[in-house]
Amino acid sequence: MESFTSLREIQDNLKSGAITCSQVVASCLKIIDQESNLNAFLEVYSKEAIEKASLVDHKISAGTAGRLAGLVVGLKDMLCYQDHTLQAGSKILEGFESQFTGTAVQRLLDEDVIIIGRQNCDEFGMGSSNENSAYGPVHNGIDPQKVSGGSSGGSAVAVQRGMCHASLGSDTGGSVRQPAAFTGIIGLKPTYSRISRYGLVAYASSFDSIGILTKNIEDNALILEVIAGLDEYDSTVSRTPVTSYSSFDRHSPAKIGFIKDSLENEGVQKEVRDRTQLQLEHLKELGHQVEAVDFPLMDYILPTYYLLTTAEASSNLSRYDGVKYGYRSNEQDSLEAFYKHTRSEGFGKEVQKRIMLGTFVLSASYYDAYYTKAQKVRKLIKEKTSELFDQFDFLVMPTSPTTAFELGRFSDSPLEMYWSDLFTVQASVSGNPAISIPNGTDKNGLPIGFQIIAADFNEKGLYALSNDILKGRDN
Repeated sequence: MESFTSLREIQDNLKSGAITCSQVVASCLKIIDQESNLNAFLEVYSKEAIEKASLVDHKISAGTAGRLAGLVVGLKDMLCYQDHTLQAGSKILEGFESQFTGTAVQRLLDEDVIIIGRQNCDEFGMGSSNENSAYGPVHNGIDPQKVSGGSSGGSAVAVQRGMCHASLGSDTGGSVRQPAAFTGIIGLKPTYSRISRYGLVAYASSFDSIGILTKNIEDNALILEVIAGLDEYDSTVSRTPVTSYSSFDRHSPAKIGFIKDSLENEGVQKEVRDRTQLQLEHLKELGHQVEAVDFPLMDYILPTYYLLTTAEASSNLSRYDGVKYGYRSNEQDSLEAFYKHTRSEGFGKEVQKRIMLGTFVLSASYYDAYYTKAQKVRKLIKEKTSELFDQFDFLVMPTSPTTAFELGRFSDSPLEMYWSDLFTVQASVSGNPAISIPNGTDKNGLPIGFQIIAADFNEKGLYALSNDILKGRDN
């Protein structure tokens, strides 16, 4: 079957009768089966997807199909879908089925999306390589010996290899953007509060955002248009109106600042630095004004992020104790022993590490020294970032310091693993929208990502500039 590059192409062919939704789904299922060694999916809803495809075909014939009819979507194993298993990549939620459907997922279903399965991820979204899943790592489709990026690695690889057309992931510190960069696709983290978090398993509630992974800008924008906006189930959702993200025009000449440290840092791979320099020149050729800018708090962003997210994780994950649902230890000697064994057996090493660090940060003796101070630094980072948007329309930098690395490379070096989040955490700490777009490859053919950050709620500008860059480069 022909490989389509966008939903627009799929729908044109569906309306002309050249293909059917059933054929589209069958094609995706075939690829999932052929690429099962990549471990992108934890569960595939084959029968259900085929039945839904038949229903959508009837709707298309009757002229009653939704805006996203024909789009096949995968869900990261952090999103609630009623009567479907949800495990967050963890043994602690073994056997758990969601009792409801999250808002973002329901809005997709309302527009006739076909959900094809549940995708592998780092346990509770904690990881930068998708090696922390209780169900094995996800392998990069370009080179299976390389990581897919994390924590939404399964979601990224599924789109990369054509197992689905789009995925919903979650982004706490780069978990959509970094795997998008490693797999050569597009990944958006919207403004914090732009999309309802109702139905998203909580890792760090003041950072968590549902993100979108696609192969093209137009599909990404249309999905955001559908799932963004007010929700009675989430009091943190913004009241800022949802604009027509998918109707973007060419972006007028913009003033763009690139963070100097992102190119001068010794840890940045040479090919990443070179491709970023070329992209900056390309922006100038497109008529944009590009200037280097210092961000004096750069050294504080990563520690601030990890102090605050581990503290929030410690609180959020305290609910998983084996009493009401999920994994339960056979240790029954005492209630205390039962809790200890259930959590030590159910949680993986990385999650345990972050819970312990978060508990330490929140302890009475260290609360002010670490947690309170980190909150103050976060406020400063947000203020300094906002000040930059008084001068610039966009900020740019590489998505990740390197391309995809070998599986197991940082198994014994967690600090080096955390360092791979260096350039994505700024937008997470400040809450700004950010997107990763493809920016060529290294000498081994591994994709390089280019990250664009915008002022709050300027997703439409992000899409317009990203589209200009990608279209301009193709021409």
